[in-house]
Amino acid sequence: MFKRQSSTMLIMSLIISGTIFLQMVLYFIAKVVGWNVRYNLVAACHSWMKAIGLSSLDYVLDVLVIYTLFFTLWKIASQFYHAVRMKKRFEQYRENRLTIDMDRTYGEGQDSFIVISHPTPLAITMGFIRPKIVLSTGLMNLLTEDELKAVISHEMYHKEHRDPLSIFLMALCSSIMWYIPILKWCNQKYRIVKELLADEYAIEKQQTSVNLGSALLKMLKVSKHEKMPFAYASFADTSVNYRIDYILNPLREIEWKLPVKMALVSFTIFSLICALFIYALMLA
Repeated sequence: MFKRQSSTMLIMSLIISGTIFLQMVLYFIAKVVGWNVRYNLVAACHSWMKAIGLSSLDYVLDVLVIYTLFFTLWKIASQFYHAVRMKKRFEQYRENRLTIDMDRTYGEGQDSFIVISHPTPLAITMGFIRPKIVLSTGLMNLLTEDELKAVISHEMYHKEHRDPLSIFLMALCSSIMWYIPILKWCNQKYRIVKELLADEYAIEKQQTSVNLGSALLKMLKVSKHEKMPFAYASFADTSVNYRIDYILNPLREIEWKLPVKMALVSFTIFSLICALFIYALMLA
């Protein structure tokens, strides 16, 4: 159930955002190099506005396109800047012996972990292409061996499925396409579903939810949960209420009702854009 929900939300968000964003990119290129894009939906907006006497809104549309493209580039650049900066900080506190032990024990000899010397309990997965699991000595001192294994299994799910990348893409889609509100709803629910899937994986690994639940409660008591300025998957700062409910009753299915009003507004906006594109085709 959770896998289907996460895949549906990710695919839907990427299709909606990708369709609009691609058209904006083509339109921007056409403006810069003087290429005649007759089948572009943003160009169709211009034609449609002129047809109904709203040609002055062309400038508004240009601003929206430029804003979207540059905001996207800024978000991507900011993500990489903060991720590289934080990785360098982690390397400064790196515990080489513990890192090697973790890679041998849980990472099958691969470079999968970074253990840092820090009193704050920390367990996150970061990185897009080759994600790594970052654990702190504060976490290892706080948890029992079985609890630590549960946390590691949770983060291994995020690593194997490259969740930091998909989480970033969902957040990017919802922020740059703010005029399609269903994307924001999908982004919020997607993060919850991903955490539940990682919990499910950890519970299946140990055949019990006791260790995962006790680890989560311990971390909630001592952690401050400060958000980091880059995309990552964390063990104890997302969807806590849903996760506790699921850990207490793993057999219970959690479903969300699609917000009808939000979905209708989003569908109307997206349909209008598609209609403008069809209109452009008819004029060709």
